[in-house]
Amino acid sequence: MSDELKTPLLDELEKGPWPSFVSDLKQMAPKKRMVRDLLGQLEKSYRDKRGYWKHGGLVGVMGYGGGVIGRYSALPEEFPGVSHFHTIRVNQPSGWFYTAKALNELMDIWDAHGSGLLNMHGSTGDLVFLGTVTDELEPTFRELTAKDWDLGGSGSDMRTPSCCVGPARCQNACYDTLALTYDLTHKYQDELHRPMFNYKFKIKMSGCPNDCTAAIARSDLGIIGIWKDDIQVDQAAFAEYLDSGMNVQEYVVEKCPTKCISIEGKEIKIDNSDCVKCMHCINMLPKALRVGKERGAAIVLGGKAPIVEGALFGSMMIPFMKMDDFEELHDLIERIWEFWDEHGKNRERIGECVERVGLAAFIEGIGLEPIPQMVTQPRDNPYIFYEEYYEEE
Repeated sequence: MSDELKTPLLDELEKGPWPSFVSDLKQMAPKKRMVRDLLGQLEKSYRDKRGYWKHGGLVGVMGYGGGVIGRYSALPEEFPGVSHFHTIRVNQPSGWFYTAKALNELMDIWDAHGSGLLNMHGSTGDLVFLGTVTDELEPTFRELTAKDWDLGGSGSDMRTPSCCVGPARCQNACYDTLALTYDLTHKYQDELHRPMFNYKFKIKMSGCPNDCTAAIARSDLGIIGIWKDDIQVDQAAFAEYLDSGMNVQEYVVEKCPTKCISIEGKEIKIDNSDCVKCMHCINMLPKALRVGKERGAAIVLGGKAPIVEGALFGSMMIPFMKMDDFEELHDLIERIWEFWDEHGKNRERIGECVERVGLAAFIEGIGLEPIPQMVTQPRDNPYIFYEEYYEEE
C-alpha cells in the first residue's frame, strides 16, 4: 500500500489468526483504482460510523430486468473510483461444480471489465462480480454469454435456484438436486430474468435432511430430500463401531430426539415409526446406517431472513413428493405464484403473505389438503369453526 492511503481502522481487521478481506483488498489496490478508493471509503465509513453507499437506480443490460444490482458512492468527488460500483450476479452451475478452464475464463472477463473482486458465492447462490461501472455492463454481459454463462436473478423475481452437491458426491442424497436445479433454471427463465413478482422468491434444494443449503431457513421454497421407509442397517458394521470402543450409547442413542434407538447386544434397533429423520444417527454411524430406499423430497414454504419482518423457518406443505419427474413440483410452484400474485403485497415475501392471510386460506387457495404436519401448535381458541361445520348444520 502507498503511504498516501492510511487505513488504521481497517488494519485492525488484519490482526488475529483468521484471514481478512482487508488483506485481499490491499493486494488488489495497486492494480485497480476502484479497489483503492473502496478501501478509502470503507475506512471513512468505519471512522464516521455510517455507510456511504447509495443503492439502486435503473441499471442493467438490454432485455434483462435482473442480474445487475446498481450501487453508487455517496462521495463520488472524494472517491471517484467507486462513484459507480455495480454488482453482477452470474448464474452458477448446479452444485457449484466448476472446471479450472471455466474459472479462468470468468476471471479474465472480470479483470478486463471490473474491479477483479468477487464473492463465491452470494447467499442466493450466484457467483458475484463486485464492482464495475455502467459502461462496462454490456461488454461484460456479451463476453459472459459468448462463453455460455448467464446472469442470475435480482430484484423482485425468482432468484437463481441453488442446490447442494447431491448425488454427485453425497451418499445421503434422496433425489437428484443437480437435475432439478438445471430443470428449474431453464423452465423459469422469464421469472428469473424479468422481475414480475411482489418481491424476491428463492428456491433451494438440499438432497437430505442435513439441509446443506439451509433451505428451511434461507429459501421461500425449500425442497429437502427425505425417505419414507426404514433406515437401512448393516448390523455387522454397527458391531465394528462397538468393538472399536465408540460410546454409541452416549453419542447416538441418548442424543436421538425421539428416543427411538436402542442397543440389544451388538445390534442397533430403530423404531422407524417414531423417527423424525434428523440424520444424527446416520451422520454418526455412516458405515452402519443409510437413508431408506423409498426416496423423495419434503416441500417447505416461507423461510426467509429478518428484513421487512422477522426471520421465518419454512412451514411444511408436502411431507413427501416423488422426484422421478418434476411435473408435480412445477404445478405446485405455479399455483403458489398465482396465489401470491393475487393476494400478496408489494415487498411482501410469500411466508409473510401466508402469515397475513392465514394458512387455511392459503392452502385452500393453492388446492392442498390440510395435514397435521402443517400445524405449528394445537389451537387454543375454542371459538373457531370450519366450513364443514356449517355445511353439516
